[in-house]
Amino acid sequence: MDVVTFGETMVLFTPETTGFMRYAHTYSRKFGGSETNFAIGLARLGHRVGWISRVGDDELGKALLAFVRGEGVDVSRVRLDPDAPTGIYFKEIRSANDVNVYYYRKGSAASRMTPGDLDEEYLAQAKYLFVSGITPALSDTCRAMTQAAITLAKKHGLTVVFDPNLRKKLWPEEQARETLLALAAQADIVLPGLSEGEFLFGESDPLKLGRRFLEHGAQTVVLKLGEGGAHYFTRETDEYIPGYRVDRVVDPVGAGDGFAAGFVSGLLDGLPMADAVRRANAVGAIVTMVNGDVEGLPERADLKRFAEEPNEEVIR
Repeated sequence: MDVVTFGETMVLFTPETTGFMRYAHTYSRKFGGSETNFAIGLARLGHRVGWISRVGDDELGKALLAFVRGEGVDVSRVRLDPDAPTGIYFKEIRSANDVNVYYYRKGSAASRMTPGDLDEEYLAQAKYLFVSGITPALSDTCRAMTQAAITLAKKHGLTVVFDPNLRKKLWPEEQARETLLALAAQADIVLPGLSEGEFLFGESDPLKLGRRFLEHGAQTVVLKLGEGGAHYFTRETDEYIPGYRVDRVVDPVGAGDGFAAGFVSGLLDGLPMADAVRRANAVGAIVTMVNGDVEGLPERADLKRFAEEPNEEVIR
């Protein structure tokens, strides 16, 4: 594998209509989870990615597993749990700028993951480990698994990429802040959003935030600024990379996962840091134009066409 990641993916139900979900009667069924969104994004760009997890030994879990496998992600280290269900969540789209997510994941199969779900030999042959801040929020055992994965990655020389992926609904704020800061300190590369940086450090200025993450232990920080692009920081330099304006945002959920996939893809291809961030901006922008977590993730040809647009700041 080029990259290994781990975490929970759930069954996603989205109403066929917009507005309050209480009035919805029909739903589409899809699958979504930050780590598999990221993994599928990399797979579509031609990279080899493995995902470690648990799903319920139920029909929804088997459908989920078949879907992720069909997208080119290695699922050989995913376990079917006969004693717990596959998690589900609902996405309520009231408008393009008002999207609510409701989770039904307590006690799910993935929340029962432990350090024993990790395969050291499997991790050791990868180049990157991608860690999401969602996984340690699921349970004490998932938190222990996250730390164990980072320890193994460090032991075998993998580059650890950490996306804080703050989900306030999942755990107490103080516990979230303490845990995410500890993980950020151990990561080689941190990919925070502006609001996540403000939550962790109480600072909203991008330049100050970038430096705070570096001082905290990261070697590289890429601060996501939404449609404004991103600003990367290393110990030697920093640079702001403009984003791409999208005329009509259809669904913003999953854009951050696409950003992470585009960025790591650029690193795997040996691009300079600025170009890797530029690719990340492009993938994130493309994702927002399609409804669904993974449906808008581009393939190489899509990125090429995007780069050749006459006005690279506008997607039409």
